[in-house]
Amino acid sequence: MALVTVSIGSNIQRDHHVRACLDALAEHFTALRISRVFESEPVGFEDGRNFYNLVAAFETELGVGELQRWCKTLEYANGRRQDSPKFSPRTLDIDLLTVGDACGVVDGVALPRDEIDKHAFVLRPLAELLPDHRHPCNGQRYTTLWARFAESEPARRQPLWPVDFCWRGTPISRAR
Repeated sequence: MALVTVSIGSNIQRDHHVRACLDALAEHFTALRISRVFESEPVGFEDGRNFYNLVAAFETELGVGELQRWCKTLEYANGRRQDSPKFSPRTLDIDLLTVGDACGVVDGVALPRDEIDKHAFVLRPLAELLPDHRHPCNGQRYTTLWARFAESEPARRQPLWPVDFCWRGTPISRAR
């Protein structure tokens, strides 16, 4: 079984779509782990409401292509349109970050996702969820990558903050 990490984001009916995504993940995959939920301003476009972002990790025997199709099917089931522009509001965005130690293009999917060390809304929850795990290609711990990123200029342009969030009656995230 491979450990898979996915980033989850929504800025339309955020609570509803994040919970629907977590329900689907819990129903289909084992050993689900979930980061805190962070709110952030949209990155790459100015038109849109703030996002909720988090990272989930789980184990599966599915291949990369099957995982990618599963993620896209879940997005579309939650109202995402195939023809929506790249930088636009979205009901649900779920992206494969890592699949085991895969490094390179697998089944047409570039792994690990290049957003890991480019966006605070991906790296911070990943570093909190799996602090001692290592980036599959460069071998650096996620906490090390986050510490370096947090001091950088891109981090100052990408503010994010934890929010209170409950799933299945249990708090999984607290604002601090």
